[in-house]
Order: sequence, then structure tokens, then C-alpha cells
Amino acid sequence: MITLEELARDLGMKPDELIKESLETFLRHKLKVIESELFLLYRRYGVRDVQEFDRMVQEGKFHEEDVFEDYFKFDNLEAERDLILEYLDKL
Repeated sequence: MITLEELARDLGMKPDELIKESLETFLRHKLKVIESELFLLYRRYGVRDVQEFDRMVQEGKFHEEDVFEDYFKFDNLEAERDLILEYLDKL
């Protein structure tokens, strides 16, 4: 098995640089996947965010029983997106 130090050396990088770049690449990929899923939900319901979706449910435009799973999916995806963005800012 290759070690971090070996890989970093062979790539002409410091191990810390390799870790940072790897984490950033992973987080950016994860962010794109999440944003794609959110985009599909936004399009399906014609909303811009989970708050607008929630408002439309409260106004009766969508029946809560019918959109229950998507509501939590929306909320979880937005929370995960926000967390990833926070970590990207820290890198």
C-alpha cells in the first residue's frame, strides 16, 4: 500500500499540501452532487430554497403528506451544503 508521504514525494508536494488539495477536491465534488440534487428538487416544486418550499406547504399549495420526504431531503441537503461551504472557507 502506498503511503501519504510516498505519494506526496512522488507528486513533488508536501504531505500537508496533498491532504489540503485532496480534501478540497472531495468537498467540491460532494458540493456539486448536493447542488445537483437540490436543483432537481427546486425545479420539481418551482422554489428557490427550503423556506419557500415550507411557505408553499403552509399555504396549501402542496399537501404535507405528499411532500414529506422531499421536505426533509431539501432540509438535509441544504444543511449539508452549508456545512461543506463552511469547511471550504476554512481550507
